[in-house]
Order: sequence, then structure tokens, then C-alpha cells
Amino acid sequence: MKVSQILKNSSKTQVSFEILPPLKGNNIEAIYAALDSLMIFNPQYVNVTYHREEVVYKQHPSGLLEKKVVHKRPGTIGISAALKYKYGVVVVPHIICGGFTAEETEEALVELNYIGVHNVLAIRGDADKNTRMFMSENGGHTYAIDLVKQIADLNKGIYLDEELQEKTATNFCIGVAGYPEKHNEAPNFNSDLDVLKQKIDVGAEYVVTQMFYDNAHYFRFLDRCQKAGINVPIVAGIKPISIINHLNVIPKTFNVEIPEQLEKLIRNCKSNEDVRNVGIDWSTNQSEELIKSNVPAIHYYTMGKSDNIVKICENVGF
Repeated sequence: MKVSQILKNSSKTQVSFEILPPLKGNNIEAIYAALDSLMIFNPQYVNVTYHREEVVYKQHPSGLLEKKVVHKRPGTIGISAALKYKYGVVVVPHIICGGFTAEETEEALVELNYIGVHNVLAIRGDADKNTRMFMSENGGHTYAIDLVKQIADLNKGIYLDEELQEKTATNFCIGVAGYPEKHNEAPNFNSDLDVLKQKIDVGAEYVVTQMFYDNAHYFRFLDRCQKAGINVPIVAGIKPISIINHLNVIPKTFNVEIPEQLEKLIRNCKSNEDVRNVGIDWSTNQSEELIKSNVPAIHYYTMGKSDNIVKICENVGF
């Protein structure tokens, strides 16, 4: 089933989760262990992130540096297949621009189509850690809208190889990202919304927001989207704070605000266990307000951890 249909047809707020592929060298059992405790909440779909390659430098005894390109979290397609058939859940793998050519993107989409995965989240992805700005792969996409266009073309039976015979149209439901506090590279809110509207116009069917810690940002975002003519379901993204270092990392990495009240609560904690409990309480309160407002779904970013998400879902009655 399409995620957009799930969101539009439901009379109550749904729950979904996002997981990370394990680091290379580990196996899928860690994902199973995390998801086993989450599946009792009957998530309507589960997202699997995609990660670009990373450039690392190895220093030799001579002092020379060797540049190496490594994929630290491979396996998104294989994991998507495993979760689909183990749990019978709708799976939404991420498709990203960074590190992939258009041909490699098409190959990934064809493989997903073969295994019966027909929902994707199309995002640009992060810049390489060694560069200050995002740079596309030679022959790849620079913006998420170009990725959405490619997927939408496949849905029309348009492949990169124009001479391909007996082309079969795919049927992907395309989700995209939205930013209640504005994308950090957008000059202003209106331009950010213009980009989002363009992605909807070329084929995206729903939006998942970046994490936020003040629901007022989400509700203002909904209002702005409605005024801009964006009328697709907008899923609320929640990431509970779990360690004190998140006070520094999250605002810098994701361009989101930590409310003053939440900051004070965290700084008064004596341990990361205390921080985890504060994060659970804060996200519980956020979730309860969002559910009362009948948002289509709450999407929890697990970041490989599930115990705090389990507690939040129990608290709100999912």
C-alpha cells in the first residue's frame, strides 16, 4: 500500500519509525532486536535510511596520506527486503542524491521494484564530511527535486536508456522532507516552501518533517504550507534527546532550536540517564499534543535505539 493512502485514509494518528542500517561488519540482528520491541505498536510503515560513502585518510609510516572511499552503513535495499518479509510491514527506503549517479539511482529503484518495495523517501542527503557544501556526484543529482523527477519518470515508464524495449512503469509513492524551522541553506521561509511546493508538483505525495522540539514550529509550518498550496499529508518528525551532548550536536547538525525550558531541564541533569528520562517526558508531551491535533502520523527517529521510543509510545497509547 502507498504511504500516502495510509495517511489519507486513517481516521487517527499513525506511528512510524526510522532505522539506521548497521555499521559494516555488523549484522541485521541489531535491527531486529530494536524493531521487535517497536512492532507491538503496529507501525504503518518503517523507514530505512541510506548513507553516502565517506572519504577517510590513512596515514602511512612514511607520512603520506592515502585517500580511501568507504561505505560505513551499506545494505539499505537488502534490509528493506528483510523487514518487508519478516514483519509484513510497509518499508520506505531513503533514496539520496549524494554519492550516486542517476544510473546508480535507477538501478536501486529497479531493484526495489523487483522486491516489491514501492514507497521511497527522496532526499538530497548530507554533504561529504570533508567538504563545506554539498557536491553532487558526476552524473548525479544536485537537488532532491531532480531525484523526485527521476522517480516520477520511472512511474511513467521513462528510463534513462531511451532505447530500452518493453519498458514497464513503476508505481512508487514518493515522500520528501520538510523543514518547520527552514532548511539551513534556504535564504528564507518562502523560498524553502517554494522548493517544497515544486517537489509536490512534480510527483511527491507526502512530507516528513525534520525533527522539532517546539510544536509551535510544526503548526506554523502547516499553516505556511496550506497558504502555499501544499495540501499533501505532513508527518511530524520526533527525535527524543537522550544524551547531554545533543544540546550542541542537534542544533548544529539539523538546524533546529532547543527550547529554553528543555535546555534548562537537561543542564540540571546529573547523568545521561537523567537526560534520557527528560527526553522521554518532553517527547511524550509533544506527541500527546500532536495526537490531539489529529496529525496524520508521528515519525520517530530511532537512530538505532528503541528503548526510549518504546516508552514514549506506551505513554501516549499507540
